[in-house]
Amino acid sequence: MKKYKLIYADPPWSFSNKKTGGSMKSGADHQYNTMTIADLKQLDVNAIADDDCILVMWWVGAMPQEAIDLVGSWGFTLKNMVGIQWNKLTKTGLPFFGMGFWTRAGAENCIIATKGKPKPASRSVRAVINAEQQIQFNAKTLTHSEKPHEVRDMLVTLAGDVPRLEMFARQRVKGWDAFGNEVEGSIEINAKP
Repeated sequence: MKKYKLIYADPPWSFSNKKTGGSMKSGADHQYNTMTIADLKQLDVNAIADDDCILVMWWVGAMPQEAIDLVGSWGFTLKNMVGIQWNKLTKTGLPFFGMGFWTRAGAENCIIATKGKPKPASRSVRAVINAEQQIQFNAKTLTHSEKPHEVRDMLVTLAGDVPRLEMFARQRVKGWDAFGNEVEGSIEINAKP
């Protein structure tokens, strides 16, 4: 079985409120198949992670404890709750005015966690990326919940040119193996025994 030294994940978080937003059809459950925390924890990510591996995982601001618990269940130790922060911008470069439960979100964050003792290939990768949030969902723009493509390049700089996997991928990207129900040739991740 192939082992990965870098795993980049954007879990399809399931929310208790299935209908959000003005159209009442903008929530994640209306855009793609989501998974419960229990189902996400059942993925045996530890089995495909190298002894020394970096996990970079997008998490939902309303579910911090669930994100921490998921990282632990996959066999990783949390190193930074905001290892990467995507400050969303509008087409005109202004801060994006998103949805939220307590405050209006304008950013998304990645946890950085490790298994073993991986060493960064570069210590010059900045934690903050400013990139446009696409809100039109068509073939010319990002789809619902899609993240900036530049993040993958940042991660290769951070970890080096190592065996890497994108979990819950939406497309195949050169140099990356993919896991997800939206890509052909997805690897398999078994359930925990």
